[in-house]
Amino acid sequence: MNMEAGGKKLAMGGDELLEAQSHIWNHIFNFINSMSLKCAIELGIPDAIHSHGPNPMPLSLLVSSLQLHPNKTQFIYRLMRLLTHSGFFVLQEEGYLLTNSSRLLLKDNPCAVSSFLLSMLQPALTDPFQFLSIWFQTDDQTPFETAHGMPFWEYMGNKAKDGEVFNEGMASDARLVISVLLGKYKSVFEGVESLVDVGGGTGTMAKAISQAFPQMECTVFDLPQVVAHLKEDQPNFKYVEGDMFKLIPPADTILLKWILHDWSDEECVKILKNCKEAITSNGKKGKVMVIDLVLFNTKNDQDSIESQLFFDMLMMVEVGGKEREEKEWAKLVKEAGFSAYKIFPILGLRSLIEIYP
Repeated sequence: MNMEAGGKKLAMGGDELLEAQSHIWNHIFNFINSMSLKCAIELGIPDAIHSHGPNPMPLSLLVSSLQLHPNKTQFIYRLMRLLTHSGFFVLQEEGYLLTNSSRLLLKDNPCAVSSFLLSMLQPALTDPFQFLSIWFQTDDQTPFETAHGMPFWEYMGNKAKDGEVFNEGMASDARLVISVLLGKYKSVFEGVESLVDVGGGTGTMAKAISQAFPQMECTVFDLPQVVAHLKEDQPNFKYVEGDMFKLIPPADTILLKWILHDWSDEECVKILKNCKEAITSNGKKGKVMVIDLVLFNTKNDQDSIESQLFFDMLMMVEVGGKEREEKEWAKLVKEAGFSAYKIFPILGLRSLIEIYP
């Protein structure tokens, strides 16, 4: 088939034409996977199948266990058909079973990621993507600001409900990460006498560390509006209010989990300089532990790379941050005055980066 495009002839056979259309369709409708999964969590489908026990749950029993309008029961099999195709459920003997992925969506799973999913797919975070092309043509800092009229952190501070959903999403991710670290890589904390979790939110990560290491002094350092009203319930654990761009409390180890990808290179250098001051101010030489993506350092499969690139776009759209390749991390480390770093690719798509003064 010959097609005219801008005065040029584009030769494309029928098969190529249909393949190209199919590729585009897949990307147009990608969001339906996300929203269908969100729907399944909100309806309680993974938990209903889990409660049924080890045998496959027939569709009729699944439908009767959910709170559905009688007119809508007929549609559940279509939702399940898509989510089974996407690998979240298995259809066996005319009934449904969970997969490893849907087990991570159960309410009673300590590593559940359902709160993270709900936080990322709330309209406040998905709407800015509708403004991406407009943002490219304006002077706005982020598409989030274009959509909502204020920066991300200000919005989350003002909108209590959205802020709560976001904080719970971050806490759920912290639970998963710390369970992996304390399960398989506990040695990264050995010998640490004091640790400050910068931007540690409600303290999920630091609390787990303080429980695993009762001799370690653990501090959550965050903005006053985040930690001012939180209660300390362990002798070796406390909250401290402050601003990481001004001063970070001294400690052997500074932890930055999913912090630096929120900020520009210049802002990251400021934060890291304050970290260096904090780990050397008592005459010792501690370390900074960064948990973040290192682009393209995972096993070289397309899904992993795509997920990392999704995160980079997410950072650009929501907060004006970025994900970084190793050479970009190396540049930040050097500019902040550190002498060395080491990358441990032990957290799936993310890595632990240790930075030494």
